[in-house]
Amino acid sequence: MTDDAAPPAIPHVLIVDDDAEIRAGLAEVFARAGFRASAAQDAAAMDRALETDGADLVVLDLMMPGEDGLSAARRLATRGWPPVIMLSALGDDADRIIGLEVGADDYLSKPCNPRELVARARAVLRRARDTESRRGATETTRFAGFRFDFARRELVDPDGVLVSLSTGEFRLLRAFLERPQRVLSRDQLLDLAFSNDNDVFDRAVDVQVSRLRKKLERPDTGELIRTVRGEGYLFTAKPTPA
Repeated sequence: MTDDAAPPAIPHVLIVDDDAEIRAGLAEVFARAGFRASAAQDAAAMDRALETDGADLVVLDLMMPGEDGLSAARRLATRGWPPVIMLSALGDDADRIIGLEVGADDYLSKPCNPRELVARARAVLRRARDTESRRGATETTRFAGFRFDFARRELVDPDGVLVSLSTGEFRLLRAFLERPQRVLSRDQLLDLAFSNDNDVFDRAVDVQVSRLRKKLERPDTGELIRTVRGEGYLFTAKPTPA
């Protein structure tokens, strides 16, 4: 008996960096780890590469001539794919938080350990696959009168008004909707929505939750995101397919 099952797809990572030596080095690191690696020197070349060959993951430098990494990450986030790991020689906490808020799935400072970068890449890809699997065919969810469209990244309130969400707020809401009525710790939310476990990001989660909570506040819905002291946050509504 022959096995006709297709072999698992080799993940394709696109490395975007204006430094040719760094591009070549990272491409070699990922190739040795079993990835298919390609490279682009700037955001414009990244767009062309994604248009012609796609990618499962983009490793994106923050500081580049022309369009910088933050702007490029924001554009990719509005498309919803592919996920992004941002690299930067800037180690400032504020830069890391901004990078995650505009849409990066993870953030590492240069120089980084190649094994850690590969491990984080695999984790980001695994989370992306798990999210798609959980979502399945259900693209739209309702809760407490709200309607949330995963594919379009749209939240509509009970009055039919579109609620603007930042990338961070979108990811937090998605995490809550996929795990409703259970307490999620800050570490869990970091892993699900921001993919980083540094202490500074605990504060980033609190800020993002506070902003999202305000956008969900209505007199007739009660508290949809409840703080559980010492444990984390609880999404109180029960979502249903639209």
